[in-house]
Amino acid sequence: MVSPVHRNASLSVVSCGGFVLVGFGGGAEIQALLFAVFLALYIVTVLGNLTMIIVITLDPHLHSPMYFFLKNLSFVDLCLSSIIVPNALANIFSSSKAISFAGCATQFFFFSLLAATEAVLLAVMAYDRFMAICNPLRYPVTMCSMTCTRLVLGTFCVGCLNSIVQTSLTFQLPFCSSNRIDYYFCDVPPLLRLACADTALNELVMFGICGFIIVCAVLVVIISYGYITVTILRMHSASGRHKVFSTCGSHMTAVCLFYGTGFVIYGQPGGVTSMEQGKMVSIFYTLVIPMFNPLIYSLRNKDVKDALRRLGQRHSLVKESSW
Repeated sequence: MVSPVHRNASLSVVSCGGFVLVGFGGGAEIQALLFAVFLALYIVTVLGNLTMIIVITLDPHLHSPMYFFLKNLSFVDLCLSSIIVPNALANIFSSSKAISFAGCATQFFFFSLLAATEAVLLAVMAYDRFMAICNPLRYPVTMCSMTCTRLVLGTFCVGCLNSIVQTSLTFQLPFCSSNRIDYYFCDVPPLLRLACADTALNELVMFGICGFIIVCAVLVVIISYGYITVTILRMHSASGRHKVFSTCGSHMTAVCLFYGTGFVIYGQPGGVTSMEQGKMVSIFYTLVIPMFNPLIYSLRNKDVKDALRRLGQRHSLVKESSW
């Protein structure tokens, strides 16, 4: 229960314009360089993920569970970057760098939802690969369209539950010491540093929920790929082993990048040692990983490259017929 004094202190942040996102330090040249880098990475992220979504949707050869999950991963990555990066770009050259209390809570809610959703979705994709490689005869029945849809909805439910708990606990805290968030978006670690109340419960809940999600997801991935590795080693076809290793290698790269950075920030007591370190790590899962995922899956996946080629040929034929 928040005391009236604390509640008034929290409200005072709203009345004075909400929070200020400090962002990254440096002079005008550094800020301009950051803007250019962030903008370039974001453009690649949007184009890459939109391309994956369009290609998988339009090409009938990619209408399978694996690519259904990949399309949802691209959608989550696109949304995850879009709720963080445009606001960060606008703040770089903004004199106020302000974000309202409601805006901060909204950004934090959707960020928590999408980050947790992606963590679980990567585990679901590992389970899908396990079923496809280790139980190919049962795969079409086990991973039917209804099951895949339920699994994706389940990932969003986990993300929503995490987001509701984290947001409600974080934004009921009194923020009376300062309204300057030493970060480029609203996240738990910098917000807890502004609270003028005991944050032990918040830190425990963050560590418990995020640690539980990451540990469970990692266990699913490890067990799935353990069985997959045994199955691959038993294959007699060298080309078959190469194709499976290529597909699974792309997924494992995405898994290691996302879970590694997530664990550094949220999955260990104390988290990062400084906000500057936290900013650098968070760039990976808000911008770099969403940009890399479509590149990883498209450049190392023959089916996706063939689909892109077919889509390009179809576009050329349509253009020629219009003439």
